[in-house]
Amino acid sequence: MLNHMVVIGRLCADPELRYTQSGTPVASFTLAVDRAYKAASGERETDFIPVVVWQKLAEIVAQHLKKGRLAAAVGRLQIRSYENKEGQKVRMAELVASEVQFLDRAPSGDLSGLSPAGQTNLGPAAQSFDRDDPFAKDAFSDDLTEDDLPF
Repeated sequence: MLNHMVVIGRLCADPELRYTQSGTPVASFTLAVDRAYKAASGERETDFIPVVVWQKLAEIVAQHLKKGRLAAAVGRLQIRSYENKEGQKVRMAELVASEVQFLDRAPSGDLSGLSPAGQTNLGPAAQSFDRDDPFAKDAFSDDLTEDDLPF
């Protein structure tokens, strides 16, 4: 069986960071994703995909992603149900992301957490992300030129 989902879109709002009762960080945000085809009206329709990220990745996403930013989220589709305030059972689909990739630069020019190409793959390796690591600083250096690229 396979449950794998890849979504690329723009954030509809800043990510919301919360903590569970046990202190585990969880962030949620929504990606606006245009459909590949146009509707009968001639306009592209948009789907709004809720995304959830956990642990250190949640904190990184909440710190670096903002409304309007282009991002890719990779993970699994989860269907959950809950009872709303009116006592009705509600089913909700969401992407539980194990990886998030920033696909553009921050509008303010803030490159913290981004590689020189403007992309960072924040997957399982994000668990050990440390900006103070002397070996990691090279990966975030702004001094790179085209001559430094391997292709």
